[in-house]
Amino acid sequence: MKIYLIGSLRNPKVPELAKNLRQLEFDVFDDWYAAGELADDAWRDYEKARGHNFREALEGYAADHVFRFDMRHLDQSDIGILLLPAGKSGHLELGYLIGRGCKCYIVYPEEPERFDVMYLMADKVFNGEKDLLEYLRKLPLDASRSINVSFVAAGHSSPPLLGGE
Repeated sequence: MKIYLIGSLRNPKVPELAKNLRQLEFDVFDDWYAAGELADDAWRDYEKARGHNFREALEGYAADHVFRFDMRHLDQSDIGILLLPAGKSGHLELGYLIGRGCKCYIVYPEEPERFDVMYLMADKVFNGEKDLLEYLRKLPLDASRSINVSFVAAGHSSPPLLGGE
């Protein structure tokens, strides 16, 4: 099964959790993190320098490319894990996966200051990465936890890009 790991570009725990999930033999998508913690700010500054407001920026090629990249991987995923803290995009992504019927989990690193009952939409909420990993470790190790073998045999860790993206 493919996990879409959701979080903040500014959260250094994202790659650590991704590594730990891979050690459990899950196929994890966290490549969005490679853009770096300033990616959204740099995009905003670039668009403002071009005289664009937020709505106009959303209509641009950069926004379209990043959106389609993320959506492609959201559509291929079976599990969503939201690692808090996360912003609006992260919560939208988790909601999209919940709407698709995917198993979805939320991990918070410490007791939240504000409680939110809507987190009940997730299949399970975990108090820390350790609890999540312990839960996932108990899942049977079979084809549901391994990378798609046909693509690995071809030298790829994920399906080829569609439409030349």
